[in-house]
Amino acid sequence: MLESVLPFTNRDERRGETMHPCMTCGACCATYRVAFHWMETLPEAAGGGVPEALTEPLDAHRLVMAGTKSLPVCCVALAGRIGHRSRCKIYDARPSVCREVMAAGENGQSSPQCDRARAAHGLAPLTPADWQAYARRAQTGPARLAERRIATNDPGRTLRLNKPA
Repeated sequence: MLESVLPFTNRDERRGETMHPCMTCGACCATYRVAFHWMETLPEAAGGGVPEALTEPLDAHRLVMAGTKSLPVCCVALAGRIGHRSRCKIYDARPSVCREVMAAGENGQSSPQCDRARAAHGLAPLTPADWQAYARRAQTGPARLAERRIATNDPGRTLRLNKPA
């Protein structure tokens, strides 16, 4: 699998997008129980539904993401290292509770939940400077670089991946 060979970056190279700051953090995924209604695993749910194989029963109506039912908490869908290069392996199909969590400072709003999770893992709270850096990276993504190379007649670098024989 390509993702297991290439290192994580703060940029989703396949889509040419800069990743949201919380997608490289992961603290909430290793701090809180992720409980949601079982209907979120249905194919018609957002993102095609949470993969049922990654869940555990909590009670008659709710499931939890595996790894979040008891301490120590670490969601089975979390990949990478907390606070460095982490991401959700099912981001598009993540449960509603995960979709609702706001990163601290996003849209100028505070998030005590985000701050507590980051503190639990020894991470500083997100600041306006983090969001400014994210905005700068988003403005200089691969599409923007390609536009500049075309405008300046600069071919840029060519990256070659050697295929195994």
